[in-house]
Amino acid sequence: ANCVDTSQAGAQPAEASDARAIPANYLELYKKAGKDYGIPWNVLAGVGKVETNHGTSRLPGVSSGENYAGAGGPMQFLEPTFRSFGVDGNGDGNKDRYNPEDAIPSAARYLKHNGAPERMRTALFMYNHSWDYVNLVLDWSRKYVGGDFTVVQSNGVDCEDNQIPANASELVQRIIAFAMAQRGKRYIFGANGPDAWDCSSLLQGAYRSVGLSIPRTTFEQFPFGVKIQKGQEQPGDLVFFNSGPGTGPGRPGHVGMVIGKNKMIVASCSTCSPNIGVKPYERADWVGTTRPLAKPELKRRVAELAAQPP
Repeated sequence: ANCVDTSQAGAQPAEASDARAIPANYLELYKKAGKDYGIPWNVLAGVGKVETNHGTSRLPGVSSGENYAGAGGPMQFLEPTFRSFGVDGNGDGNKDRYNPEDAIPSAARYLKHNGAPERMRTALFMYNHSWDYVNLVLDWSRKYVGGDFTVVQSNGVDCEDNQIPANASELVQRIIAFAMAQRGKRYIFGANGPDAWDCSSLLQGAYRSVGLSIPRTTFEQFPFGVKIQKGQEQPGDLVFFNSGPGTGPGRPGHVGMVIGKNKMIVASCSTCSPNIGVKPYERADWVGTTRPLAKPELKRRVAELAAQPP
């Protein structure tokens, strides 16, 4: 899968002369919310322009009331959405969708929830389910910064996650490379490859790709490897979590494989985006780490494989 460089997804571009048409208080709020939430400010400005012309529209539902669809305020929030994502931007103890000081950071928060800035087109589509809307917002966001602006739309394969750890042995690099090559495929509970995997079958498949056998399920994998203290984990180790069906603190139901500091390759879930990808493993439900390669029978097998003529 081709990687997408997401390192500059949240960068704040310089304004161009077209941005002078934005009311000064709105421009300031777009820039502040952009910085606070890591969303390019000009995209927020594009949303504000298309929704209500930065709050200057005289249509119903802008300064009060609701439009025909139930949306209200300068960023056109539905009441239930605003209840979930509203921000008290000015710290007055009140979240008001008609006040731009609250509505603009709320829009940034909502876009971030839906995948911005790494999946900006997706997040804008979730804001208003129309690709024409997405394109119009992006047309304005380009105008506000002088035309040279492209949003990032990651496919779940980020370039900074493409590095196979250089300090790992060639064997571990090959195990990780197999798992990383499964990104973009589906998570299906109980699947065993090659087109779909679940969390434990992905790791069993990765080890199998170099001729090593580990158990199939998370519950069997946890007692299999040599236990490693937190902080001592290395690429190729398995990290276990107290989540998933039938799980418990001594019986973790979810597993990923360490590829670097606080990064694992993991088949997460069927509704996760991406289903299989690189994620942090330092989280509250992380219960333990094991090293299959430290197990005596795997060490022997590695030695046998190494001794075989190529």
